Amino acid sequence: MKTTKILRRTMLGAAASMALMGGAWAQSFPTKPISLVVPFAAGGPTDVVARSLAAVMTTHLGQPVVVENKIGAGGTISANHVAKSAPDGYTLLIHHNGMATAPALYRKLPFSPLQDFEYISQVVDVPMTLIGRKDLPANNLKELIPYLKANAEKINVAHAGLGAVSHLCSLLFRQAMGTDFQTVPFNGTAPALNALLGSQVDLLCDQTTNTTSHIKAGTVKMYGVTTLNRIPAMPDQATMDEQGMKGFQMVVWHGVYAPKGTPAAVIDKLNGAVRAGLNNAAFQARMKDLGADVVPEAKRTPQGLKTWLQAETERLGGVIRSAGTYAD
Repeated sequence: MKTTKILRRTMLGAAASMALMGGAWAQSFPTKPISLVVPFAAGGPTDVVARSLAAVMTTHLGQPVVVENKIGAGGTISANHVAKSAPDGYTLLIHHNGMATAPALYRKLPFSPLQDFEYISQVVDVPMTLIGRKDLPANNLKELIPYLKANAEKINVAHAGLGAVSHLCSLLFRQAMGTDFQTVPFNGTAPALNALLGSQVDLLCDQTTNTTSHIKAGTVKMYGVTTLNRIPAMPDQATMDEQGMKGFQMVVWHGVYAPKGTPAAVIDKLNGAVRAGLNNAAFQARMKDLGADVVPEAKRTPQGLKTWLQAETERLGGVIRSAGTYAD
Protein backbone atom coordinates (compact mmCIF):
# COMPACT_ATOMS: atom_id res chain seq x y z
CA MET A 1 0.00 0.00 0.00
CA LYS A 2 2.82 2.36 0.97
CA THR A 3 4.64 1.63 -2.30
CA THR A 4 1.47 2.38 -4.26
CA LYS A 5 1.07 5.76 -2.53
CA ILE A 6 4.69 6.68 -3.22
CA LEU A 7 4.33 5.71 -6.88
CA ARG A 8 1.12 7.73 -7.19
CA ARG A 9 2.79 10.79 -5.64
CA THR A 10 5.75 10.41 -7.97
CA MET A 11 3.50 10.26 -11.01
CA LEU A 12 1.49 13.27 -9.88
CA GLY A 13 4.69 15.19 -9.24
CA ALA A 14 6.02 14.35 -12.69
CA ALA A 15 2.77 15.40 -14.32
CA ALA A 16 2.83 18.69 -12.43
CA SER A 17 6.42 19.32 -13.49
CA MET A 18 5.58 18.63 -17.11
CA ALA A 19 2.60 20.99 -16.92
CA LEU A 20 4.82 23.73 -15.50
CA MET A 21 7.45 23.13 -18.18
CA GLY A 22 4.73 23.16 -20.86
CA GLY A 23 3.36 26.43 -19.49
CA ALA A 24 6.81 28.02 -19.51
CA TRP A 25 7.40 26.78 -23.05
CA ALA A 26 4.06 28.18 -24.17
CA GLN A 27 4.94 31.56 -22.65
CA SER A 28 8.04 31.81 -24.84
CA PHE A 29 6.16 30.70 -27.98
CA PRO A 30 6.98 31.38 -30.77
CA THR A 31 10.76 31.19 -31.00
CA LYS A 32 10.98 30.39 -34.72
CA PRO A 33 8.99 30.90 -37.95
CA ILE A 34 5.47 29.49 -38.20
CA SER A 35 4.21 27.77 -41.34
CA LEU A 36 0.69 28.65 -42.51
CA VAL A 37 -0.28 25.94 -44.98
CA VAL A 38 -2.64 26.88 -47.83
CA PRO A 39 -4.34 24.05 -49.78
CA PHE A 40 -4.50 26.03 -53.02
CA ALA A 41 -2.21 27.70 -55.53
CA ALA A 42 -0.48 31.02 -54.95
CA GLY A 43 -2.50 33.97 -56.15
CA GLY A 44 -5.89 32.34 -55.56
CA PRO A 45 -8.51 33.82 -53.21
CA THR A 46 -7.56 31.67 -50.18
CA ASP A 47 -3.87 32.35 -50.75
CA VAL A 48 -4.48 36.11 -50.88
CA VAL A 49 -6.38 35.97 -47.58
CA ALA A 50 -3.65 33.81 -46.05
CA ARG A 51 -0.81 36.13 -47.06
CA SER A 52 -2.65 39.19 -45.80
CA LEU A 53 -3.33 37.45 -42.49
CA ALA A 54 0.23 36.12 -42.20
CA ALA A 55 1.64 39.63 -42.52
CA VAL A 56 -0.34 41.00 -39.58
CA MET A 57 0.18 37.85 -37.47
CA THR A 58 3.92 38.24 -38.00
CA THR A 59 3.82 41.73 -36.53
CA HIS A 60 1.85 40.54 -33.50
CA LEU A 61 3.90 37.40 -32.77
CA GLY A 62 7.37 38.78 -33.50
CA GLN A 63 8.25 35.76 -35.66
CA PRO A 64 7.66 35.26 -39.40
CA VAL A 65 4.43 33.52 -40.38
CA VAL A 66 5.35 31.96 -43.72
CA VAL A 67 2.71 30.85 -46.22
CA GLU A 68 3.31 27.39 -47.68
CA ASN A 69 1.19 26.21 -50.63
CA LYS A 70 0.49 22.47 -50.67
CA ILE A 71 -2.03 21.90 -53.43
CA GLY A 72 -3.94 18.85 -54.59
CA ALA A 73 -6.90 16.56 -53.87
CA GLY A 74 -9.29 19.38 -53.02
CA GLY A 75 -7.21 20.50 -50.07
CA THR A 76 -6.94 17.11 -48.38
CA ILE A 77 -3.16 16.85 -48.99
CA SER A 78 -2.43 20.00 -47.02
CA ALA A 79 -5.01 19.22 -44.32
CA ASN A 80 -3.55 15.74 -43.82
CA HIS A 81 -0.03 17.23 -43.68
CA VAL A 82 -1.01 19.59 -40.88
CA ALA A 83 -3.02 16.93 -39.03
CA LYS A 84 0.08 14.70 -38.95
CA SER A 85 2.46 17.53 -37.97
CA ALA A 86 3.91 18.06 -34.50
CA PRO A 87 1.33 19.68 -32.19
CA ASP A 88 3.60 22.56 -31.26
CA GLY A 89 1.90 25.52 -32.96
CA TYR A 90 4.50 25.89 -35.69
CA THR A 91 2.44 24.28 -38.47
CA LEU A 92 -1.03 25.72 -39.09
CA LEU A 93 -3.71 25.28 -41.72
CA ILE A 94 -5.98 27.85 -43.31
CA HIS A 95 -8.81 26.21 -45.22
CA HIS A 96 -12.27 27.05 -46.51
CA ASN A 97 -15.53 25.08 -46.81
CA GLY A 98 -13.51 22.07 -47.95
CA MET A 99 -12.96 21.12 -44.31
CA ALA A 100 -16.71 20.60 -43.97
CA THR A 101 -17.25 18.77 -47.26
CA ALA A 102 -14.29 16.37 -47.18
CA PRO A 103 -15.95 13.71 -44.97
CA ALA A 104 -18.87 13.33 -47.40
CA LEU A 105 -16.83 13.81 -50.56
CA TYR A 106 -13.99 11.35 -49.92
CA ARG A 107 -14.67 7.72 -49.06
CA LYS A 108 -11.15 7.15 -47.67
CA LEU A 109 -10.19 10.36 -45.92
CA PRO A 110 -6.84 9.99 -44.06
CA PHE A 111 -7.84 12.48 -41.35
CA SER A 112 -10.92 13.72 -39.53
CA PRO A 113 -11.65 17.47 -39.71
CA LEU A 114 -13.71 17.20 -36.51
CA GLN A 115 -11.26 15.08 -34.50
CA ASP A 116 -7.70 15.69 -35.69
CA PHE A 117 -7.41 19.46 -35.25
CA GLU A 118 -7.48 22.19 -32.67
CA TYR A 119 -9.56 25.18 -33.71
CA ILE A 120 -8.11 28.69 -33.67
CA SER A 121 -10.49 31.11 -35.38
CA GLN A 122 -12.58 31.88 -38.41
CA VAL A 123 -11.20 34.68 -40.57
CA VAL A 124 -13.32 35.99 -43.42
CA ASP A 125 -16.42 35.14 -45.43
CA VAL A 126 -16.51 35.75 -49.17
CA PRO A 127 -19.96 36.09 -50.80
CA MET A 128 -20.72 34.32 -54.06
CA THR A 129 -22.78 35.26 -57.10
CA LEU A 130 -24.73 33.27 -59.65
CA ILE A 131 -23.80 34.60 -63.08
CA GLY A 132 -24.56 33.58 -66.66
CA ARG A 133 -23.19 34.13 -70.15
CA LYS A 134 -24.09 37.55 -71.46
CA ASP A 135 -26.27 36.18 -74.28
CA LEU A 136 -28.37 33.91 -72.05
CA PRO A 137 -32.05 34.70 -72.77
CA ALA A 138 -33.10 35.05 -69.12
CA ASN A 139 -32.44 38.50 -67.64
CA ASN A 140 -33.12 37.78 -63.94
CA LEU A 141 -33.67 34.88 -61.56
CA LYS A 142 -37.44 34.96 -62.06
CA GLU A 143 -36.92 34.39 -65.80
CA LEU A 144 -33.96 32.04 -65.32
CA ILE A 145 -35.76 29.33 -63.33
CA PRO A 146 -38.46 28.51 -65.92
CA TYR A 147 -35.86 28.79 -68.68
CA LEU A 148 -33.65 26.22 -66.95
CA LYS A 149 -36.55 23.88 -66.31
CA ALA A 150 -37.59 24.04 -69.96
CA ASN A 151 -34.02 23.52 -71.22
CA ALA A 152 -32.49 21.37 -68.48
CA GLU A 153 -30.90 18.88 -70.86
CA LYS A 154 -29.08 21.65 -72.72
CA ILE A 155 -27.84 23.68 -69.74
CA ASN A 156 -24.19 23.49 -68.65
CA VAL A 157 -23.13 24.91 -65.30
CA ALA A 158 -19.38 25.34 -64.88
CA HIS A 159 -17.46 24.83 -61.64
CA ALA A 160 -13.85 24.80 -60.49
CA GLY A 161 -13.63 21.06 -59.86
CA LEU A 162 -15.24 18.30 -57.84
CA GLY A 163 -15.89 19.50 -54.31
CA ALA A 164 -14.96 23.12 -55.03
CA VAL A 165 -17.22 25.72 -53.47
CA SER A 166 -18.45 26.67 -56.94
CA HIS A 167 -19.44 23.02 -57.40
CA LEU A 168 -21.27 22.96 -54.06
CA CYS A 169 -23.08 26.15 -54.98
CA SER A 170 -24.26 24.63 -58.25
CA LEU A 171 -25.47 21.50 -56.40
CA LEU A 172 -27.32 23.63 -53.86
CA PHE A 173 -28.92 25.63 -56.68
CA ARG A 174 -29.94 22.44 -58.47
CA GLN A 175 -31.43 21.11 -55.24
CA ALA A 176 -33.34 24.34 -54.59
CA MET A 177 -34.77 24.30 -58.11
CA GLY A 178 -35.69 20.64 -58.03
CA THR A 179 -34.43 20.34 -61.61
CA ASP A 180 -31.39 18.50 -62.88
CA PHE A 181 -28.82 20.02 -65.22
CA GLN A 182 -25.31 19.23 -66.39
CA THR A 183 -22.36 20.45 -64.30
CA VAL A 184 -19.03 20.83 -66.08
CA PRO A 185 -15.78 20.61 -64.04
CA PHE A 186 -12.76 22.75 -64.88
CA ASN A 187 -9.27 22.76 -63.45
CA GLY A 188 -9.83 25.82 -61.32
CA THR A 189 -11.97 28.93 -61.22
CA ALA A 190 -10.08 30.89 -63.88
CA PRO A 191 -10.73 28.44 -66.75
CA ALA A 192 -14.36 28.03 -65.64
CA LEU A 193 -14.87 31.80 -65.73
CA ASN A 194 -13.11 32.06 -69.09
CA ALA A 195 -15.44 29.41 -70.50
CA LEU A 196 -18.42 31.44 -69.31
CA LEU A 197 -17.03 34.65 -70.79
CA GLY A 198 -16.58 32.78 -74.06
CA SER A 199 -20.20 31.51 -73.91
CA GLN A 200 -18.99 27.91 -73.87
CA VAL A 201 -21.04 27.25 -70.73
CA ASP A 202 -24.24 28.83 -69.43
CA LEU A 203 -23.85 29.49 -65.71
CA LEU A 204 -21.26 29.72 -62.94
CA CYS A 205 -21.49 30.33 -59.20
CA ASP A 206 -18.30 32.05 -58.11
CA GLN A 207 -16.81 34.35 -55.50
CA THR A 208 -17.28 38.10 -55.66
CA THR A 209 -13.50 38.42 -55.72
CA ASN A 210 -13.64 36.99 -59.25
CA THR A 211 -17.02 38.16 -60.54
CA THR A 212 -17.63 41.72 -59.35
CA SER A 213 -15.62 43.43 -62.09
CA HIS A 214 -17.34 41.37 -64.82
CA ILE A 215 -20.79 42.06 -63.37
CA LYS A 216 -20.12 45.79 -63.26
CA ALA A 217 -18.67 45.72 -66.79
CA GLY A 218 -21.71 43.87 -68.13
CA THR A 219 -19.69 41.01 -69.61
CA VAL A 220 -21.86 38.51 -67.71
CA LYS A 221 -25.47 38.43 -66.54
CA MET A 222 -26.09 38.61 -62.82
CA TYR A 223 -28.82 36.45 -61.27
CA GLY A 224 -28.29 36.80 -57.56
CA VAL A 225 -26.04 37.07 -54.52
CA THR A 226 -25.75 33.89 -52.45
CA THR A 227 -25.73 35.59 -49.04
CA LEU A 228 -28.87 36.38 -47.08
CA ASN A 229 -28.09 40.10 -47.20
CA ARG A 230 -27.04 42.29 -50.10
CA ILE A 231 -23.34 43.09 -50.29
CA PRO A 232 -21.87 46.61 -50.05
CA ALA A 233 -19.84 46.19 -53.24
CA MET A 234 -23.06 45.73 -55.28
CA PRO A 235 -25.97 47.07 -53.22
CA ASP A 236 -28.29 47.12 -56.24
CA GLN A 237 -27.95 43.36 -56.80
CA ALA A 238 -30.64 41.25 -55.15
CA THR A 239 -29.97 38.08 -53.16
CA MET A 240 -31.24 34.65 -54.17
CA ASP A 241 -33.19 34.59 -50.92
CA GLU A 242 -35.14 37.79 -51.56
CA GLN A 243 -35.92 36.65 -55.10
CA GLY A 244 -37.78 33.61 -53.84
CA MET A 245 -35.15 30.97 -53.02
CA LYS A 246 -35.71 31.29 -49.29
CA GLY A 247 -32.74 30.39 -47.14
CA PHE A 248 -30.36 30.01 -50.09
CA GLN A 249 -26.94 30.71 -48.67
CA MET A 250 -23.42 29.88 -49.80
CA VAL A 251 -20.32 31.78 -48.77
CA VAL A 252 -16.66 30.88 -48.93
CA TRP A 253 -15.59 30.87 -45.28
CA HIS A 254 -12.06 30.45 -43.97
CA GLY A 255 -10.77 29.04 -40.69
CA VAL A 256 -7.35 28.52 -39.10
CA TYR A 257 -6.47 25.18 -37.50
CA ALA A 258 -3.61 23.50 -35.62
CA PRO A 259 -2.82 19.79 -35.10
CA LYS A 260 -4.75 18.01 -32.35
CA GLY A 261 -2.91 18.20 -29.03
CA THR A 262 -1.43 21.65 -29.51
CA PRO A 263 -1.26 23.15 -25.98
CA ALA A 264 -4.16 25.38 -25.00
CA ALA A 265 -1.79 28.23 -24.10
CA VAL A 266 -0.33 28.13 -27.61
CA ILE A 267 -3.81 28.09 -29.15
CA ASP A 268 -4.64 31.15 -27.04
CA LYS A 269 -1.57 32.98 -28.36
CA LEU A 270 -2.37 32.07 -31.95
CA ASN A 271 -6.00 33.09 -31.50
CA GLY A 272 -4.80 36.42 -30.13
CA ALA A 273 -2.61 36.92 -33.18
CA VAL A 274 -5.46 36.14 -35.57
CA ARG A 275 -7.81 38.47 -33.70
CA ALA A 276 -5.22 41.24 -33.80
CA GLY A 277 -4.96 40.69 -37.53
CA LEU A 278 -8.71 40.84 -38.04
CA ASN A 279 -8.78 44.16 -36.17
CA ASN A 280 -5.92 45.60 -38.22
CA ALA A 281 -7.09 48.52 -40.38
CA ALA A 282 -4.85 47.57 -43.32
CA PHE A 283 -6.12 43.98 -43.25
CA GLN A 284 -9.72 45.12 -43.13
CA ALA A 285 -9.17 47.50 -46.06
CA ARG A 286 -7.56 44.73 -48.08
CA MET A 287 -10.46 42.36 -47.40
CA LYS A 288 -12.96 45.06 -48.36
CA ASP A 289 -11.16 45.49 -51.68
CA LEU A 290 -11.52 41.75 -52.25
CA GLY A 291 -15.22 41.79 -51.40
CA ALA A 292 -14.57 39.68 -48.29
CA ASP A 293 -16.23 40.21 -44.91
CA VAL A 294 -14.16 39.99 -41.74
CA VAL A 295 -16.09 37.67 -39.42
CA PRO A 296 -17.84 39.06 -36.31
CA GLU A 297 -16.47 38.57 -32.80
CA ALA A 298 -18.57 35.45 -32.11
CA LYS A 299 -16.75 33.58 -34.87
CA ARG A 300 -13.26 34.63 -33.76
CA THR A 301 -12.99 31.98 -31.04
CA PRO A 302 -11.95 28.32 -31.17
CA GLN A 303 -15.46 27.32 -30.10
CA GLY A 304 -16.99 29.59 -32.73
CA LEU A 305 -15.02 27.85 -35.49
CA LYS A 306 -15.76 24.39 -34.09
CA THR A 307 -19.50 25.06 -33.90
CA TRP A 308 -19.56 26.45 -37.43
CA LEU A 309 -17.56 23.54 -38.86
CA GLN A 310 -19.90 21.02 -37.23
CA ALA A 311 -22.99 22.75 -38.63
CA GLU A 312 -21.52 23.14 -42.13
CA THR A 313 -20.33 19.52 -42.16
CA GLU A 314 -23.90 18.42 -41.63
CA ARG A 315 -25.46 20.92 -44.07
CA LEU A 316 -23.02 20.59 -46.97
CA GLY A 317 -22.55 16.87 -46.41
CA GLY A 318 -26.29 16.46 -46.96
CA VAL A 319 -26.07 18.35 -50.26
CA ILE A 320 -23.22 16.14 -51.47
CA ARG A 321 -24.85 12.89 -50.41
CA SER A 322 -28.14 13.89 -52.04
CA ALA A 323 -26.29 14.50 -55.30
CA GLY A 324 -24.46 11.18 -55.06
CA THR A 325 -21.13 12.98 -55.61
CA TYR A 326 -17.81 11.42 -54.59
CA ALA A 327 -14.20 12.26 -55.32
CA ASP A 328 -12.91 8.69 -55.10
